[in-house]
Amino acid sequence: MTAARRQPSTAAPPEAVLRTVALTKIYRMGELEVHALRGIDLDLYGGEFLVLLGPSGSGKSTLLNILGGLDVPTGGRVYYRGGELTGASEAELTRYRRYHVGFVFQFYNLIPSLTARENVALVTEIVPQPFPAEEVLELVGLGDRLDHFPAQLSGGEQQRVAIARAVAKRPDLLLCDEPTGALDCQTGKLVLSAIETVNRELGTTTAVITHNVPIAAIGDRVVTLGDGRIVREERNRARATVESLQW
Repeated sequence: MTAARRQPSTAAPPEAVLRTVALTKIYRMGELEVHALRGIDLDLYGGEFLVLLGPSGSGKSTLLNILGGLDVPTGGRVYYRGGELTGASEAELTRYRRYHVGFVFQFYNLIPSLTARENVALVTEIVPQPFPAEEVLELVGLGDRLDHFPAQLSGGEQQRVAIARAVAKRPDLLLCDEPTGALDCQTGKLVLSAIETVNRELGTTTAVITHNVPIAAIGDRVVTLGDGRIVREERNRARATVESLQW
């Protein structure tokens, strides 16, 4: 059976929001050097859904952490909207993360003593024009779970709270590191659907890391990493629907 597919936009290509040039990252442990990234040139365009695909150890998380200002490269350059992030002070990187980047990780990191609404509302206190917690929880399909504590939510629901928390501060970038890694297929689909909704309805530039090959079909573009290098880059002629995925 042919998977249902959504046709891509025919609008003019958007501008590059993030750009890396000859990016390298070396971790040193005594005399041992681990080359996590080996000369990465990558553009991330406004409003696109990018999938970063590759096995464990290929450099995906290292790349995402540098894009999000959580780590710094050993060499090369990183640009955000034309301004250089490379060499930025810790205070400047903190401002970049606070106002421009939303993160979603494999584990949800919710505060157990706070409700879904309260977990999201915490983030809204640090930015000038956040989305209301209720609005973003409704966006990810949790409008009826606002006052539930994490222990009262399933794994997929907790991950969707984490997505709502990341989105509430209106970030330019949504960076997701294996957001379905701890979930089964059906629950993972609910999480991917929430991420796809944020990308489609809010126009948030989105990058999702995964080792799960079928997930690549829902992205506008797929960049495959191996041994710290980009080994393949391709644009999907049509994006698959989340519902059509099987893994």
